[in-house]
Amino acid sequence: AIQEYRVLLLDQRGTGRSSPITPESLAVFESPEGQAEYLTHFRADSIVADAECMRRELVGQDRPWTVLGQSFGGFCCVHYLSVAPESLSAVWITGGLPGLTTPIETIYQHTYNKLIEKNEHYYARYPGDVERIHKIAAFLASHDVRLPDGSPLTVHGFQALGIGFGMSDGYEPLHYLVESAFVEGPSGPTLGYPFLRGVQNATAYDTNPIYALLHEAIYAQGSASSWCAAHLRADLPQFDEQADPLFFTAEMIYPWMFEEDQALQGMRQAADLLAAKSDWPRLYDADRLAANEVRVAAAIYHDDVYVPVELSLQTARSIRGIRTWVTNEYEHNGLRADGARVLGRLRDMTRGIL
Repeated sequence: AIQEYRVLLLDQRGTGRSSPITPESLAVFESPEGQAEYLTHFRADSIVADAECMRRELVGQDRPWTVLGQSFGGFCCVHYLSVAPESLSAVWITGGLPGLTTPIETIYQHTYNKLIEKNEHYYARYPGDVERIHKIAAFLASHDVRLPDGSPLTVHGFQALGIGFGMSDGYEPLHYLVESAFVEGPSGPTLGYPFLRGVQNATAYDTNPIYALLHEAIYAQGSASSWCAAHLRADLPQFDEQADPLFFTAEMIYPWMFEEDQALQGMRQAADLLAAKSDWPRLYDADRLAANEVRVAAAIYHDDVYVPVELSLQTARSIRGIRTWVTNEYEHNGLRADGARVLGRLRDMTRGIL
């Protein structure tokens, strides 16, 4: 990219050096209501408004720029096309075409279905892990196990390790972790510190609580998210804590996380208020997208567990002139795994070369 472009890497608001959301920054507010109201200003609409301020400062008032959006970044790009298409010369999207009007329940139904497939693939690749994971779950169910930060490790907390299943290298970290989970202690086999530290590293939100607080809210438009992932999971026996083989969850956020994760405990009330908020503004303008004149190219990953291909294709049909590349060569991390090819192909697609 830097061979042809001046590249700006944006720390979206609430992350990095852009007013990061931390337990300390939220403690400034005297009430959960204050925290929740503050957090409503960190979605795609606010991020795009920030980008517009930077575009005018760096490029010029009337000069457009090219934007690249990966995953949630793609959601931001589609919002950008809805509110300020005149500011864009080209848009590249990787694994991030959202459903424009899709109810949040439908989104999670698709992602749970895809996640069931991913779990089946995992156990097909590592059949020996069925028994290993069963033993870990049985141990957790019968012992008070604590992570290094003091948070309890429950069976459902262990199941959250499927968060990487949508990446090309997502199965192996879990396999290596469970392969050496037990060590011999004074009273017999017990879960070792390396295993517990690995679980904490993979599932804790102490450095990025904004993900847990606003994950469901990124889908909400004119209705409450209402802890949708948790409600749907209750009707899916594949993800029951007693299931054998035990299935893992992915990017879903659940209310219990704000009770068990030490770093999130003070945020539960704010999280509940955000889940109950029913007046989230619309993010996408179907009419403007239907009249789009910006060059847009999108990589749609056919087996994406985070952004359902069915919804991405539906949205692609709603954006005038978009060019799509539907592939199962890559998982959700295609841009990271093979950036030169993925970015180069999208660039050429917007130039009419491909």
